[in-house]
Amino acid sequence: MTTLAADREIESLMALHPKGFDLSLDRISRLLERLGNPQDHLPPVIHIAGTNGKGSCAAFSRALLEAAGHRVHVHTSPHLVNWHERYRLAAEGGGRLVEDHVFADAIARVAKANEGETITVFEILTAVTFLLFSEHPADAVIIEVGLGGRFDATNVITEPAVSVIMPVSLDHESFLGDRVELIAAEKAGIIKGGCPVVIGAQESETALQVLIETAERLDCPAFVYGQDFLAFEENGRMVYQDEDGLMDLSPPRLPGRHQFANAAAAIAAVKAAGFEISHRVADKAMANVAWPGRMQKLPPGRLTELAPAGADIWLDGGHNPGAGVVVAEALAEQEEKNPRPLFLISGMINTKDQSGYFRAFKGLVRHVYTVPVSLSEASVPNDELAVRAVEAGLSAEPVSSVANALMLLRDTWDGPPPRILIGGSLYLAGAVLAENGTPPV
Repeated sequence: MTTLAADREIESLMALHPKGFDLSLDRISRLLERLGNPQDHLPPVIHIAGTNGKGSCAAFSRALLEAAGHRVHVHTSPHLVNWHERYRLAAEGGGRLVEDHVFADAIARVAKANEGETITVFEILTAVTFLLFSEHPADAVIIEVGLGGRFDATNVITEPAVSVIMPVSLDHESFLGDRVELIAAEKAGIIKGGCPVVIGAQESETALQVLIETAERLDCPAFVYGQDFLAFEENGRMVYQDEDGLMDLSPPRLPGRHQFANAAAAIAAVKAAGFEISHRVADKAMANVAWPGRMQKLPPGRLTELAPAGADIWLDGGHNPGAGVVVAEALAEQEEKNPRPLFLISGMINTKDQSGYFRAFKGLVRHVYTVPVSLSEASVPNDELAVRAVEAGLSAEPVSSVANALMLLRDTWDGPPPRILIGGSLYLAGAVLAENGTPPV
């Protein structure tokens, strides 16, 4: 259980500094210089941007490197339950979430170095990332972009071992632009001159062209999904192919066909970063990879006890139309293998395209229970969210909480054990894991 020291430090920062994002590198660069530029004293960095899939790519990259015996630091955002989840420090036999006293000390030192100047909390916590990762030994570092790429606080890395751009689609339009090519240009901002680039599977040809042209302009060795590497399913296995040949692997532990492409991008990225990945290592990584809150089978806990007997419960924090599509496809794949009636419990925030998310589930979901997202001030009221679901062609009703939705379904459903997806927001995913008593470790 998390102690309070780091939380108290972050609460103090929240009281002093503005919430949200202020896209610029000036403040973070100034702060890092005062700290001795720890971002320049890291092991090889795998820097990952994208609208969807970047967290999965980070999880696969970590699994690959650790399966090969390497010690790996990992920075991801946002967290689900505890701030500590954002910082996984390298350790023999697998990394560990940062210990509370180590985390709290780093926050205090960074805040002191900032000297009260204007800055966002995310920028301070990004500086904490670089300070922690520079002070603890590791063989590699994996860093996930927070928002966009070009002006994201993580983009002070000047020579990444590899930059990775995962699928790009519309999200955060108020920050990044309302056309996919504009968003792709922002994501491409992490590409650095002469440094390798891996471009994951892109649905938009326009986005793909922007990414390829950026890599060419900066004279970067580029590895493009579908051209230089790919993955596909064959006889229940995953086949990965690149210029070095084929690898016949166990299917990824993360469910959904989209995870084949995410895994392939990670294999290509780790190889482009200079690490050797054997068939044995890749196979072990596919079997061991874990990524909480993303098509995660909800572990037994306080919430699962409220569901209909035998229910198959899944949790996913995807929150935009692109994420809705891949989650719906993953559920459709499960329906083909093991048919069950599907119900959706959803909460979303008001900066997301709610109707676009719901449209992906038309014809697949029997009924939607909409709930408030208690951890976010931007939560869409559950009655309004139900209207958005109906507009997308679904049957829906508002319910006061996930627990009540599960109990309502238990008391009213008299068919076979259902499949239940709880999704639509990472805030909701975090709240569910906390209430269920099964936070990430």
